[in-house]
Formats: sequence, C-alpha cells, structure tokens
Amino acid sequence: MITLYGIPNCDRVRAARKWLEQQNISYRFHDVRVTVLPRAQLQQWVEQLGFEALVNRRSTTWRQIPPSVREHLSADSAIELLQTQPTLMKRPVLEINSQLTVGYDEDEYRRIMEPEHV
Repeated sequence: MITLYGIPNCDRVRAARKWLEQQNISYRFHDVRVTVLPRAQLQQWVEQLGFEALVNRRSTTWRQIPPSVREHLSADSAIELLQTQPTLMKRPVLEINSQLTVGYDEDEYRRIMEPEHV
C-alpha cells in the first residue's frame, strides 16, 4: 500500500499527487490536518528518519512557534508539535511498505516505484 501524507493545498504535495496519477500509481492520500497522525506512528517515523527530517524549519508555522520551544526541540517535543501543528511537517511524506521518503523528488519517486521496491 502506498500512502501520501500532507495537506492538499501544498505545492509539493500537489506535484507528488499529479506525478503518481500520471504514472497510474494508486495511492491513498492522508490529509494530516483532517486526521492527525497518531503519536505511535510519528514515533516510528522519528526513529526511522530522525525528527530533523520531519520538521519544516522554513514554514510559517515554524516561525510562529516561540523561540524557547524552537531552541530546545527534541524528538519528543517534535512529535508533540507535529501532532498539534501538523502543517509543521515537511511535505509530502510518501510511505511504501513502511519505507518513508520526505519531500517530492521525481527521480527519487521513480527509483522507489521500481518493482523491487514496491
């Protein structure tokens, strides 16, 4: 099963969705604002990728977080922030058979969609 996580109005998410559809690849879209990711799932992602890979420090949401919180960010506090502020997540996150890719890169998507990976 392929799942794409993000928000519908994000340019990178739209590009990823368009690419998947052009390739006739079926996937499930998970809007992280509508259905917040469970803590256990975020914990697994952080263990697999590290919290730095999941937190978008260039987002408007990041700039709205108090400096004292930003300066002391840890895996636990990042998970909590990603649950309360889902737009803080780098997008999109593509999950294929428990393998995660953060961001949209057409070459990377092509590589991971090869039969031996899916």
